[in-house]
Amino acid sequence: MLSRADMTDMHALAVFAVRAETSRGRLHPEPEAIGRSPFQRDRDRIIHSSAFRKLQYKTQVFVNHEGDFYRTRLTHSIEVAQIARSCARALGLDEDLTEALALAHDLGHPPFGHAGEEALAQAAAPFGGFNHNAQSLRVVTLLESRYAAFDGLNLTWETLEGLAKHNGPLPHPPAYVADYDARHPLDLGNFASAEAQLASLADDIAYHGHDIDDGLRAGLFDFGDIAHLPIVGAALADAGRASLDMPPPRLRHETIRRVINALISDLLASSRHRLAALAPGSADDIRRAKTAVIAFSAAVADANQAIRAFLFARMYRHWRVNRMTSKARRLTEELFRMFHGDPGLLPNEWRARAGEPGSARAAMIVADYIAGMTDRFAMDEHRRLTDIAISG
Repeated sequence: MLSRADMTDMHALAVFAVRAETSRGRLHPEPEAIGRSPFQRDRDRIIHSSAFRKLQYKTQVFVNHEGDFYRTRLTHSIEVAQIARSCARALGLDEDLTEALALAHDLGHPPFGHAGEEALAQAAAPFGGFNHNAQSLRVVTLLESRYAAFDGLNLTWETLEGLAKHNGPLPHPPAYVADYDARHPLDLGNFASAEAQLASLADDIAYHGHDIDDGLRAGLFDFGDIAHLPIVGAALADAGRASLDMPPPRLRHETIRRVINALISDLLASSRHRLAALAPGSADDIRRAKTAVIAFSAAVADANQAIRAFLFARMYRHWRVNRMTSKARRLTEELFRMFHGDPGLLPNEWRARAGEPGSARAAMIVADYIAGMTDRFAMDEHRRLTDIAISG
């Protein structure tokens, strides 16, 4: 849990934080905004993008129509941003850059969560494949079309760098990342900023918390099943001691709250230790470091692996989820096959860019089109293409 010390001096930036006043700028120069830093402006552009709005109808684990209370990509991204911003404040990092990266990290995800991504990657494999991190960069640098002077959102170098390599250096980047880097170098061989590293780990904290919450709510496992898990079991026991007759919904919330607090506390303590050992004098010192400086302790990293393995076996591969995953994969593969084989089925603006049937160009444009769909639009589009009783 954040201490009072963590919350003091809230606006002071550490020497190793990224600073808006020394930003490397945008690919297309623009006048500065009055009253907003460059990173606040990036965050606002991300929030107002069509790709961000569509996250509300994209699967996290459960397809949107399965229940109103389960997380979607949008609510997940908001939870990541809340955790990331709070931790950035505690570590003296730039909160606005951290928040922008957290909000943008899943913009490239296709419909139906990882099932949709796996199906799209397999279908597009002969033409270079599909990667949702690379697609996020593609969305903000090319596919969003809101401005007269340029494609994309024209975000700052620091935000683009963080999106491209928030999981670490990219010695072998996906094709689009490599192509973009050739035009606007993002220093792919080094680590990203501490802000980007933090946004990545806030993602882990958020989905561990909310996937356990959603799995319990859905009845995929119960409290007895998680009592043995590191961190989670201790949180459950501590929550149970708070009230012996606590109803299950409240016990669930109390447990998840403690899990998230434990992960955040470890992340802050471990990161401070690493930062003290490195003693960076600038954000570039963090980029040039040999290892990540924002990280869990070894014990908690191992605990996270155990939690991830449990969720994979008991939630992501639960038979109920498997059934929906199988249908989602098949639907996504069929959409790709139909559009790729006959780009004339695409709406006019997409068809004009797709080129010849079966070509690599058509595969790229079809992947862009499908990745931009929400779950329900993908299902509707599939029905329009396969049910003769439904008008196209």
